[in-house]
Amino acid sequence: MRRRTTALVGSLVLLTATGCGAADMTKQASPFANAGGAKSVTLSVQSWVGAQSNVAVAQYILQHKLGYRVDTVQVDEVPAWDALSQGRVDALLEDWGHPDQEKRYVKDKKTIAHGGDLGVTGHIGWFVPTYLAKEHPDITDWRNLNKYASLFRTAESGGKGQLMDGSPSYVTNDKALVKNLKLDYQVVFAGSEAAQITQMKQFAKEKKPFLTYWYSPQWLFEKVPMTEVRLPPYKEGCDADAAKVACSYPHTPLQKYLNADFARSGGKAAAFLKKFRWTTRDQNEVSLMIADQKLDPQEAARKWVDSHPAVWKKWLS
Repeated sequence: MRRRTTALVGSLVLLTATGCGAADMTKQASPFANAGGAKSVTLSVQSWVGAQSNVAVAQYILQHKLGYRVDTVQVDEVPAWDALSQGRVDALLEDWGHPDQEKRYVKDKKTIAHGGDLGVTGHIGWFVPTYLAKEHPDITDWRNLNKYASLFRTAESGGKGQLMDGSPSYVTNDKALVKNLKLDYQVVFAGSEAAQITQMKQFAKEKKPFLTYWYSPQWLFEKVPMTEVRLPPYKEGCDADAAKVACSYPHTPLQKYLNADFARSGGKAAAFLKKFRWTTRDQNEVSLMIADQKLDPQEAARKWVDSHPAVWKKWLS
């Protein structure tokens, strides 16, 4: 299951509300979606930079190698499934696991089709900077976290240790984990992936302690080395009840999904997106250019495409 956010590429940004009673903002569809006869594709873009990298490269190849017009729409994780089912977007290129939506739309309604493995395995966890782990080796065992809670206190954590999370719109197990593992910590949201990265980089620059929810693949590991805190081992079903979760996050092979009609009749575009499969290293290479070097996503995609023809030409065969 995936949980995070940052600014991104796209000719149309679709802002979605989350939570009980939120409006269905997926009705603000792409102007290109379902344009009868038009050689166009609409891609859903999640807000984390790895997902932006997938879309940037797919968009570049669709436009410059296959001659499609491509629109991108930013939609939160769960509303993205609704938009995909409705045909408001054609493809979702990085899903971290939404079993309820998969059952509803893929198995029952059959309005969404599985588009294949992205080739990247995702993992969420709690991390401390490696310089802190070297200073206190036992801090990487969750059972010792309370001993070090005072190291992580901030003005926002109310006298407890701070566990830094990203955006409150991300669905995480962290509050339940803190409660169920009886940890003297408070989950504090940075507000977005970008804000979280800024805080971590500042802490690292000053060699300050921090404990954070984080995930891989993620380019920041190359700039700020981090060591994972070992939570109770993940076992199948241990996270089935969100209120009772007391285990680590799983390792998740990331998946692609296509609108079912598009999967059947999307021609070369659909065939290409089904074959789109790359490595964590490939994704991080593009993510670094976008997030760290501040390249425009399409420029980053162009540079990657120019230097990796042996990879992407297989997607067109």
